[in-house]
Order: sequence, then C-alpha cells, then structure tokens
Amino acid sequence: MPDFEQYLKPGKRGHLVGVGGVSMAPLAEVLAGMGLVIDGSDMSESEKTQHLRSLGIDVKIGHSAMNVAPDIQFVVRTAAVGDSNPEIVEARARGVPVFERAQAWGAIMRDYDNALCIAGTHGKTTTTSMCTHILMAAERDPTVMIGGTLPLLHAGHRVGGGDTIILESCEYHDSFLAFHPTVAVILDVDADHLDYFSDLQDVERSFREFASKVPPNGRIVANMDDRNTMDTLEPLGRELVTFGLTEKADVYARNIRRAGAASNFDIYCHGRFFTNVTLHIPGLHNVKNALAATAACLCLGVRPNAVKYGLAGFTGAGRRFEFKGKFHGADIYDDYAHHPQELKALLDAVEPLGYNRTVLVFQPHTYTRTAALFDDFIDQLRRPDVTYLAEIYAAREANTLGISSADLAGHIEGSRFCPSFGEIEQSLRETARPGDIILTVGAGDVYKIGEHLVNSD
Repeated sequence: MPDFEQYLKPGKRGHLVGVGGVSMAPLAEVLAGMGLVIDGSDMSESEKTQHLRSLGIDVKIGHSAMNVAPDIQFVVRTAAVGDSNPEIVEARARGVPVFERAQAWGAIMRDYDNALCIAGTHGKTTTTSMCTHILMAAERDPTVMIGGTLPLLHAGHRVGGGDTIILESCEYHDSFLAFHPTVAVILDVDADHLDYFSDLQDVERSFREFASKVPPNGRIVANMDDRNTMDTLEPLGRELVTFGLTEKADVYARNIRRAGAASNFDIYCHGRFFTNVTLHIPGLHNVKNALAATAACLCLGVRPNAVKYGLAGFTGAGRRFEFKGKFHGADIYDDYAHHPQELKALLDAVEPLGYNRTVLVFQPHTYTRTAALFDDFIDQLRRPDVTYLAEIYAAREANTLGISSADLAGHIEGSRFCPSFGEIEQSLRETARPGDIILTVGAGDVYKIGEHLVNSD
C-alpha cells in the first residue's frame, strides 16, 4: 500500500466513498483546496453534499461501480463503508489504492506546523470545540475537524489558512494511530469499544501508542486526575503537561463558583494566575474540559485573553447538553452520553440546576457496550426521577448476545421499557409538566423524540 502523502499534489484525482460524512465532507473540502480533483458518493442527499457541490465537487447519490471514474488515482472511504461496497470492489479490481479516512487526515496534518489532536474516551467533541473557540479568538485561523456541530462554525469543520489543524481523534479501530500530532491531548482512558478492544489494558495500549507518535519536541497534555491516563503515559520520554482539579497539575482551577448552568473560576498555570473564565455550560466535567483546552492552547503559545474570551463565547456543541426547547413547560435537552461515566457526568451536572424532576429517556448504543457495562449502566439509570428505556441502537452490530433494554429495565424499579419511540412520546405528552427537565440521551437517534415534542407543542 503506498503512502497517502504521495497523492497530496495538485491535479491528483481522488474519489471519496461516504463523502457526506462528518469527517469526510471536510476532508473533501481540504483536498480540493490543495488543488486535487475530488469527487465522491453518498447514500443520501444532505446539507453537506449540497455544500460540496457548491464548491465544484461532483457528488453522486447511491453507490455503484460506475461512480469510480476511469482516471481516478485513489479512493478514500469512511469507516462505515465495508469491503463489499461496489465502489471499493471496483477500485481494488482495477488496482486503485483504497485508503481509510484517518490515513488521509494523518497525511494532511503533516503539512501543518501544529497538529492538535484531542483524544480520550469521553469529552473529545466538547474539548475540540473549546480549543476551536480559543484559537479563533487568538486569530490563528485554524483548520478544524470535530465529530459534532459547533454553532460558531455552523458546521463540524472549518478550512482555515493558518499553521494549525485541530482534530477530534477517535481510538475506535485504532484510527488515531494514523495521525501525527505535535500536541496530543488525552482527556481520560476508560474501558469502551469493547467490540474492538479486548479489555481496558488493550485500550491503554492504544492510547500509549497514540501518545508515542508525538515527536520529541512535541507535548502531551494529560488529565492528572485520571489514574488510567497517568498510568498509560508513564514514562514516554515526551514533555507532559498536566491539567486537573488538583493543584499538583500544571494547569488547574481555583475558586470555582457555580450559578445555575454557568461556572466561573480562575485558571492557574504552574502556580501562577493565568486568567479568569466564565463557562456557560454546566458540570464539573466541563470545567475539566476547559482546563484541558487551556493547557493544549498554552502549548501553542496562546495568550490569556484568547482563553478568557474564547471560552466565554462557548455555549456547547451539538448534542452535548443541547437545549432543544420546551414542551408543556418542561425543558428538553439532548446529550450524546452513551457510556456510564458520561451518564454520571451528565446527571451530576443536572442535579444542582434545581429542576423538580429529572426525566431521562435513554437509548443504549450497541449490544456489546450494554452487555459489558451492564451493572454500571444500572447504577446511573437508577438516579433520575423517571427513566424511559428505548431499545438498544444497534449501530454497526448484530444482536448475537440476545440483549435488550428490557433487561436493564428489569433491574431498575419504576423504569419503563418502550420498544417504540411513539410509546415514549405518548407517555411524555401525558406526564410532562413545568419544572421538569427531560433529557434525551444516547449516541443513536433518540434526539428525534425531543425534537418531535418541541415541534408539536
């Protein structure tokens, strides 16, 4: 397999399969901006495919061997596209090299002086978004790829002209091992994606290898409060910049004051006051995400005011405690939490907000995660005043384990398992009242319940 970097030349012709995806659309835009001739295909029309066409990128809807033009020199596919896809079959039959999207991004980031890669089991999208806000406030004109929508960008990506690229970096299938970070952020290391990783030690192995890709003159930003992270990174022979709530960290917070959904706190760096920050999203976990973003941007020479004003303008990323509207006087929020630790962080953030009742609508994500972390899910799902359980969102899996959300409900007194979204909606119509917070939670399509209620009120 040739190195993707040899194709990063003006005039090279490439085809992207799944070009409307969250990281594929910006990839197409970046490649076209470098002078390559890019086309692509996707299963359905979307705002992203329409935007790509407005840039002169030809996008076909549907997958067919005919989409791979005779003069195509390489193909890039999204992770959801398998070997049986007709375009992949056609490319390989003709000897056209097929690359994974992470390989393409990894090659692209070599062209930037600064490659800031944010990794971790939890908090990647929020922290990547915070870094974007800070570096935009610092007028660094970054290129950005986020695994969610950021209101500041009206998208999940940005093609900039500066010397810095910011990428959310996912460990699943070891995809971030194709990256070349100059600054690598590790927010936390936890047992997840156990359909791919064998156990926590395997996850730690992957993160350690990722951190090892930082060059000797680069930096690793690490969560000092997370034992798994510190164990994973000790020792690596790279400069380690730590963040956390403990004053032993290089970057830490003092005088944390909460008022409703906002927090105000002082950030200290190496024992000295750096700046004061007001954060307009709830939860101690988001204070820590802000410290991680600050530490990362400090590695890039960002000044205090860029941190202060960048974070002050951050109101959250899409599907991260995103306010959807009101229904019968209840506030409806949506969140992407799909791991017990993420559920814990979300519920910890909501409890001080003073709602009369917390109503949780949870859609587990993948059968393997539900089975592997079953008892931990139960511990968190018992916490809300009312818990609805939608059926497990299969994502990439078949249910070889014979597990259902009904199994969770059987261990949670007062919870309700509903095989269809319609049943949950009907029950919420009958029971929602002023003073409630209704949380639609999960990495699947559970957000549709809240949106439907808000739009019908």
